[in-house]
Amino acid sequence: MARLDTMTSARIPGWMLAVAAMTVLQLAAALTTSLYPLVGPAGTGWLRLVGGALIFLVLVRPRLSSFERNDLRMLVMLGLATAMMTITFQYAIFHLGLGMTAAIQFLGPLCVGVFRAKRKRHVIWPIIAFGGVVALTQPWTGTLNLIGVLFAALAALGWAIYIVLTQQAGDRVTGFRALSITIPVAALAASIVGLPQVWGNLTPAVALASLGLAILMPVIPFALELVALKRLTASAFGTLMAGEPALAATFGFLLLGERLDALQLAGVAIVVLAGIGAERVGRRTALPTGA
Repeated sequence: MARLDTMTSARIPGWMLAVAAMTVLQLAAALTTSLYPLVGPAGTGWLRLVGGALIFLVLVRPRLSSFERNDLRMLVMLGLATAMMTITFQYAIFHLGLGMTAAIQFLGPLCVGVFRAKRKRHVIWPIIAFGGVVALTQPWTGTLNLIGVLFAALAALGWAIYIVLTQQAGDRVTGFRALSITIPVAALAASIVGLPQVWGNLTPAVALASLGLAILMPVIPFALELVALKRLTASAFGTLMAGEPALAATFGFLLLGERLDALQLAGVAIVVLAGIGAERVGRRTALPTGA
């Protein structure tokens, strides 16, 4: 796994890894909604984390004694942020739908982009991306579910923390050893709200579907993001995530029958252009050891 991390980081640009991660993530988010009637939003998120934890534990087989105490503390914090982001995102989708949730959650990486930009002029890319998100979601057209907005805002906060801590984890812990700690911690933390919804409703079919969804999220996107954040600044990565609402709207159209009007299509183009601009100014000039 560590060798794969190094090879991938060396051969594939960071922006490409980030785009691949968010594409898989949004596909998983659209498919995940089918489990809500069976085990609820929290139960669905928890089962995905449990599946991801089992996969990383089997593949990486981490030894706690091999981690520095400060690194382990940081990984636990990242795991807690991952749990918060995962569960609140599921509840937000349940109340708001995928497209609106992705747009509001984007405020997390947007704030990372604004506050971590190295030069003042780089702030223009998050601002442009935000304009695209507004055009895409058109919040003025309907009444928002305030509970859903609250969950989406908490997911945005969790995502912002996740971006910052994931970059630190990629710099300080080699290979995918970081994920072999953070995902089990996230699964354990999320069990507080997830386990009660799953209890009595878990069937072999649901367990198998959850394991498949765990591969799509968190295993593949979190692994790709860990590598991507070794090659991009947190500012560039945060702005690249502007593509999340665009992809959410696309999968909503393809899988859920949602339609995009002309203004929303313009929003898609805007966030893509902003992401490209952010990547050009956001490459990390010095790679950390093992990147």
